[in-house]
Amino acid sequence: MSLPDLSLEGKVAIVTGASRGIGRAFALTFAEAGADVVVCSRTLEGGLENTAGEIRKLGRRALAVPADVTRPAAVDSLVQKTVAEFGAIDILVNNAGIVITGAVVEQEVEDWARMMDTNLGSYYLCARAAGRVMVKQKRGNIINTASIRAYKGGGGRAGYCVSKAGVVMLTRVLALELVDYNIRVNAIAPGWFKTRLTEFLWSDPRAYKKVTATIPMKRWGEMSEIANVALFLASDAASYITGTTIVADGGLLA
Repeated sequence: MSLPDLSLEGKVAIVTGASRGIGRAFALTFAEAGADVVVCSRTLEGGLENTAGEIRKLGRRALAVPADVTRPAAVDSLVQKTVAEFGAIDILVNNAGIVITGAVVEQEVEDWARMMDTNLGSYYLCARAAGRVMVKQKRGNIINTASIRAYKGGGGRAGYCVSKAGVVMLTRVLALELVDYNIRVNAIAPGWFKTRLTEFLWSDPRAYKKVTATIPMKRWGEMSEIANVALFLASDAASYITGTTIVADGGLLA
């Protein structure tokens, strides 16, 4: 029995929300594995260009595309630019995300809508646009970033929890719709990692200690640990896996 192949040599990937945090880790890991990577976030300045530069230092081609992925026209343009530059789309990682806290009875309707549009709606739009390219190619791989909050509710986070639960179901539906075209669709549900979205916790020593105590492994995850899950799903090593969500949480949900 041969060892699994984690190489992404010759592949083209799109990663949204790639200017920092988990998205940046995904993009750089894919590049290390041999992929050319299109990175996307709302703005070009700062983090996105830095991510693209790091990819190029790894010897891979990179394209930085600023786009509001909640807008259909912007998503279509992102996909068109990718195909024009690289000729194909082998991997799509939907990773854009925001958190706006507040109790349901107090929160503005606009805040709920923003979370739904970003955390779930953008995944639908990107999968729709890139999926059309993949269907023509008769190959492809879509990876969605969900969250343990898809399974574990939290006060003041209704929009985030519900949108991430929607990502899990969207993953299942897409997997069934696209399986006949040799396209796999899976999701990753991260636990606690030090990102911009969780800074309000890890930057507060008391909150950090409290959260850490709930994790059976007694530590937060490293970026390499979540990126390696994405690499596995993006590679041929996961060739018989579709429609599932892999939880990486140090045993928290258990």
